[in-house]
Amino acid sequence: MTAVEETTLQRPPAEVRYADELAALRASDDAPRPPGWQLSVRAARRFVVGDEDAGISRKFVGNAALVERALVTLATSRGLMLVGEPGTAKSLLSELIAAAVSGTSTLTVQGGAATTEDQIKYSWNYALLVSEGPSERSLVPAPMLRGMAEGRIVRFEEITRCPLEVQDCLLSLLSERVLAVPELDGPEGMVFARAGFNVIATANTRDRGVNEMSAALKRRFNFETVFPIADFDTELALVEAEASALLRRSGVEAPPERDVLEVLVGTFRELRGERASGERVSAVMSTAEAVSVAHAVGVRGWFLRGEPGNAADVVTCLAGTAAKDSPEDLARLRRFLEQQAARRRGTQWQALHEARHLLAD
Repeated sequence: MTAVEETTLQRPPAEVRYADELAALRASDDAPRPPGWQLSVRAARRFVVGDEDAGISRKFVGNAALVERALVTLATSRGLMLVGEPGTAKSLLSELIAAAVSGTSTLTVQGGAATTEDQIKYSWNYALLVSEGPSERSLVPAPMLRGMAEGRIVRFEEITRCPLEVQDCLLSLLSERVLAVPELDGPEGMVFARAGFNVIATANTRDRGVNEMSAALKRRFNFETVFPIADFDTELALVEAEASALLRRSGVEAPPERDVLEVLVGTFRELRGERASGERVSAVMSTAEAVSVAHAVGVRGWFLRGEPGNAADVVTCLAGTAAKDSPEDLARLRRFLEQQAARRRGTQWQALHEARHLLAD
C-alpha cells in the first residue's frame, strides 16, 4: 500500500500505520521467537508499549505487565480473553498484538446477535457449489479457517454478544486445533492449525450475563482485565494525540486547544464517578468516547467557524455521549453543568458553565 493510498483510508490497520516500526523491529530482532511468530515476545512488547531509544512509539497506555502476560498466553495453547469496561482499548490492544505477532490484524470476527458459524469458520460459493459440488474452489474461508491454515492470530470482538451455540463452535478449534470440513473428502476435509495460530477475544463487562460463556469455553482462555486510565495527565495526553490524528484525517487544520481538552477530560472523569461527590451517568464515559467527542468538537469548530472547538462545542457534543437516550443521564449532566462546572476555576470551565443552555432537551 502506497503512502497516498494510506492517507485515503479512514482507519488503516495497525500493520499499515506502523509498517516502518514493525520492519525496524523485525530487522533488529535477535531474541528467540515462538514458532510461527514474526517478532519475539520482547520485540512485540516493545512495539505495543514503546521504546523511545529505538524510535518506537507508545501505542497502548496501560500496564506493561498486562501486555507481557497477554503475549506469553498467546505463545501457549490457551486463547487470550480481554475483558473490561467499554472504551478501555481492548480492541486496540488485540489489534496491536495481532499485528506484531502475525503481521496482520485483519482476521477479525465481529460478534453480535446475528453472527453465525459461517462467518467464523467457512461458507460456500453457491454458484460453484451447484456446478462443481463441494471443492476447495467453492470453499470460502472465514477468519478462523484462514488463521489456522496460515498460522496467524484471529481476533474475535465482543464474543459475549454471540449466541451460546455460536460461541461453543470454538471449543474443538481451541482444544484439538483442527477444523473439520465434512463436505470435503480426504485430507482437504481436515484443516490443522499451523504454528502461530491463536485467538484473542474481547468482551465488555456491560454485556456480562447477556450471553455468558460456557465453563468449557472459559477454560480454553486466559482472562486479562483492561482497566480505565487512572492518571489524568496520561489520559489527557492520549486524548490530545488521538484527537489530533483524527482531526488531521478529517481535513481540520487547527489542532485542538489543550485547555478545552482539559475541561473535556475532566468532565468525562467526573461523569464516570471518579469523584465521590460528583454526578455519575450510566452511559459509557470512556477514554475512547472522550476522543470521539474531542474529534467532533474540533470538526464543529473548524467547519462551522474556521477555528478550534471551544467549551460551547463541548456542551453541544456531550449531549449525544453522556445523555444518549436516558432522561436520568440528561438530568445528571444538567446538574453537573449547573453546579459542579460553576465551581471549577479556569476560563474554559466557566465557559462550559455559561454554555449549559445549549444542552438540548
